[in-house]
Amino acid sequence: MINSPEPNQVITVSALNQAVARLLERSFPLQWISGEISNFTRASSGHWYFTLKDDGAQVRAVMFRGRSQYAGFVPREGDKVEVRALVTLYGPRGDYQINVEAIRRAGVGSLFEAFQRLKERLAAAGLFDNERKRALPLFPRTIGIVTSPQAAALRDVLIALRRRAPHVQVVLYPTLVQGQQAAPQIAAAIDTASRRAECDVLLVVRGGGSMEDLWCFNEEVVAYAVANSAIPVVSGVGHETDFTICDFAADVRAATPTAAAELAATPRADWLGSLRADATDLRRAMRRALSDATQTLDNLQRRLLSPTARIAQQRMQLQSLSTAMMHATRNPLQQARFTVDRLASRLSARKPDATLARAAMQALQHRAGASMRSQLAQRRDALNALSAQLELLNPQRTLERGYAIVTDAAGAVLRDPSHIQPGQSLGVRLAEGSAEIGVASVQPTLT
Repeated sequence: MINSPEPNQVITVSALNQAVARLLERSFPLQWISGEISNFTRASSGHWYFTLKDDGAQVRAVMFRGRSQYAGFVPREGDKVEVRALVTLYGPRGDYQINVEAIRRAGVGSLFEAFQRLKERLAAAGLFDNERKRALPLFPRTIGIVTSPQAAALRDVLIALRRRAPHVQVVLYPTLVQGQQAAPQIAAAIDTASRRAECDVLLVVRGGGSMEDLWCFNEEVVAYAVANSAIPVVSGVGHETDFTICDFAADVRAATPTAAAELAATPRADWLGSLRADATDLRRAMRRALSDATQTLDNLQRRLLSPTARIAQQRMQLQSLSTAMMHATRNPLQQARFTVDRLASRLSARKPDATLARAAMQALQHRAGASMRSQLAQRRDALNALSAQLELLNPQRTLERGYAIVTDAAGAVLRDPSHIQPGQSLGVRLAEGSAEIGVASVQPTLT
């Protein structure tokens, strides 16, 4: 609060208005205010001046250029808006007014939040994925249009198609494009076009309007109808700055209905020009190919011989090859025969006389046989003598004369009576076998 002047104090009008302005600005912070636009004026400086009113009152408002350039739209007479403003007083005239910091269409706040929530939900469901987007047909013969028969957008689309591609047929799927019943009708029209499959591409169009006017294109039922369409869909709803859920779900978004028609149909003149250019290139290529073929034919004709001359030429070549082959086989054969004869002569000249050597070899064989027989006889006699001596030393012969070999339980031969104990079991080996005996007593040999 400001200090009230003394009762007898005199102040100026300017001071009074300044004090009241400060009082209002301190008492009323920034506040959202709803109302209807009236007396809107856009000054050359860029400032906006208008009156905000409702059924019972009105207030002057100003929105300076620094704020108005970020508004996103230019309000029109009668628009319902919401402004975020500061209550103040214009000192020079003493007029009570509001300074607008931000402006939006009435209800846009809640609508925009609903738009964002639906957009995020459908994006999470995959309706806006680029993998779902389809390319538009290159040569559409029939174009379907989903819009109102009374809409200005239909007229704009038809004019654009008639100008660019008069050969293209148009099928209209009428529907409401504004109001509460519009969304189900739009979805039904899209489903009908998809089911009939009589069009190559489908245009969903409507002219510009407020967010409330275009809200039927933000409905979930429309988004799913567009995404599930068997026909590629071009969305041309509103102006260039308008975006709807239908735009995100469509295969292609166009800034305006006219732009949608231009995207769907390439101008006939462009196609005709392209065809003429292709025809010119084709004629040039054919002429070039024919010219090359003619030159090749001429070259082959000059090289072509008559069959008789060709056969005579081949016969001469055959005779030449036969003569060359004969010489090629005869000369090596003669040379090889000469070489064999020369080697045979050398072999005969150097061949030794084997008669004396054969006689000497037979004499040596006779002497070697006699020597081997003599040595074998001598070795046999020596072997018999050694065998007789070995037979004399054979233990078996000793056993046959009545002797025995005595062994202990471990098989060791016993020679000393001191190694034998009474009652001990001994093994006795005889000439015809062996026996086991017990020792009654031991008498050592007396010396």
